[in-house]
Amino acid sequence: MNQTIYQQFTERKKQGKKSFAVLIDPDKVDIDAIAQLVQLGQEAKVDYFYVGGSLVISSHLDECIQQIKSSCDIPVILFPGSPSQVSRYADALLYLSLISGRNPELLIGQHVISAPFVKKSGLEIMPTGYMVIDGGAPTTVSYISNATPIPADKNEIAMCTAMAGEMLGMKLIYMDAGSGAKRPITEQMIEKVAKHINIPLIIGGGITEPEKAYLNCKAGADVIVVGNAIEKDLNLIKEISDAVHSVDTVKIV
Repeated sequence: MNQTIYQQFTERKKQGKKSFAVLIDPDKVDIDAIAQLVQLGQEAKVDYFYVGGSLVISSHLDECIQQIKSSCDIPVILFPGSPSQVSRYADALLYLSLISGRNPELLIGQHVISAPFVKKSGLEIMPTGYMVIDGGAPTTVSYISNATPIPADKNEIAMCTAMAGEMLGMKLIYMDAGSGAKRPITEQMIEKVAKHINIPLIIGGGITEPEKAYLNCKAGADVIVVGNAIEKDLNLIKEISDAVHSVDTVKIV
């Protein structure tokens, strides 16, 4: 019996193995760019492709995912910015609840609207506690959600928010500084959160170099997500993938 995507996440966490996901925004890529990303992803042994964005104003979400699926066996996971960003061609869906904010629409309101369609899609649904961390610049997420990010230096708030998300039944915690963040999430905050939850921890936003990805993994991140930096420098796919996977060899105490 094949493992579900979530079982892969939890099994890799148990084994101390770190994962690298390349985030593809359908608004920012064309067919040729997707083909190049997939090829580089395969060569670099990328673990997952995340597909989605805060807006996704283009109409080729399905086409984008189908092209990835036809070219490789790397799982495709939807990272939706709205209920409309659902495609049955993906493997799984991060069902995001913005637990760092106080906007009821993004805690449960949009989920109520999307539930029938999401259920019908046949996707593997992964309930995810989504936490926006202040990355030093306004983000589309904070603007659209009308929610204030968690301050970058408030490690205890992040820790308690993640703990609450886990106890409420979230299967994953995703901490995000936002696309193009000036400041990525600190290792201190990641470590604080990682030590107090048992579910996989995903980190994204502002990661522009392999060393930062490595340090995030050492601090307790289970999955590193990079999108914006790779759009600017495709060489980062292999460099960051190598950095993330090098932590696999470190003995977990």
